[in-house]
Amino acid sequence: MAEREIIIAGLPSPLIDLVAGARPNFVKLAPVARALAAHRGLATRIVHTGQHYDAAMNDVFFTELGIPAPDVHLDVGSAPHGAQTGRILERYEGHLLGSPPAACVVFGDVNSTIGCALAAVKVGVPVVHVEAGLRSFDRTMPEEINRLLTDAIADLLLVSEDSGLENLRREGIPDGKVRLVGNVMIDTLQQMLPAARAQGTATRLGLAPRYGLVTLHRPSNVDEPAVLRELVDLLHALATEMPLVFPVHPRTRRAAEASGIGERLAEGRTPLVCVGPLPYLDTLSLLSGAAVVLTDSGGLQEETSALGVPCLTLRETTERPVTTRLGTSRLVGNDSGRIRAAFRDVLAGAWNAGQPIPLWDGRAGERVAHEIASWLGRRSSP
Repeated sequence: MAEREIIIAGLPSPLIDLVAGARPNFVKLAPVARALAAHRGLATRIVHTGQHYDAAMNDVFFTELGIPAPDVHLDVGSAPHGAQTGRILERYEGHLLGSPPAACVVFGDVNSTIGCALAAVKVGVPVVHVEAGLRSFDRTMPEEINRLLTDAIADLLLVSEDSGLENLRREGIPDGKVRLVGNVMIDTLQQMLPAARAQGTATRLGLAPRYGLVTLHRPSNVDEPAVLRELVDLLHALATEMPLVFPVHPRTRRAAEASGIGERLAEGRTPLVCVGPLPYLDTLSLLSGAAVVLTDSGGLQEETSALGVPCLTLRETTERPVTTRLGTSRLVGNDSGRIRAAFRDVLAGAWNAGQPIPLWDGRAGERVAHEIASWLGRRSSP
């Protein structure tokens, strides 16, 4: 196992597992891994659960973001939520029993987050949750359950926005376990933005100078055939007013094919330009140049707010309320009338430009590393 270990005074440094499993995790892990690598006295081991298992959805992210190859790969693959979470728990537990770290750091709200956190706490390995405290208050979302359970068992909770502090306090989490550190996704965005803009992805795809970007993958939007058909019809209609580029998530493509509308998302169409999943740099390139984004992604709500790009959030709730309060996101659900009205507000220039969000400054990874180091130091003190 190629652990990145630092030796100080002849003794091994505390070893920290950094757990990634799905596309958003990689973007969050990258600045934390860099900051910990530069932090004297800490060693890291990257654990990739394999929750996203195809090259387009993960391998290229490691290359683009400069993340070292995983030290541990659990190879869990795709499965229903319960089966996948159980598989993650079982395989990570086996890894922990053979080589326990000083701490397990998990990110966000995917199945890898709760699966590895549960495995760690059950064998006595303390858990750090990066992006703790976010709440949509919608328990039909699997991610909301993952967030609630992970925060309930975490030992150190690192929060990206002030709503997280309020949520955790209301849930009875002691203030001493919680730190506001800012948003590590924005660290990655700021670092990679020049390279992303140099990609010229919009030009390569033949898009007009003024275009919109679409992403869609949540069950509330793609699992019900009637809802998905209405949304796809609406996207085709909106694209006649402004060209739209739509990197189609594998889950969405499968749902469209099962609903009999796969041809409506075929590649090569215009003005709704459908493409396959894109690497991070291409996605950021399109995002930074877009006139509007239509999405049900939590991360894109944050990134559009950081970039000042209008964001139509195709959800009724958000766990990132700062993006609607200070940022550029507006909740429009999946109702055609609300989406169309908001889209026309963008066309008319009637959109909130957004304000700077506290601690979304490109240095959150450094604060995460500092808090982890201080916390481990306190735990090891007599």
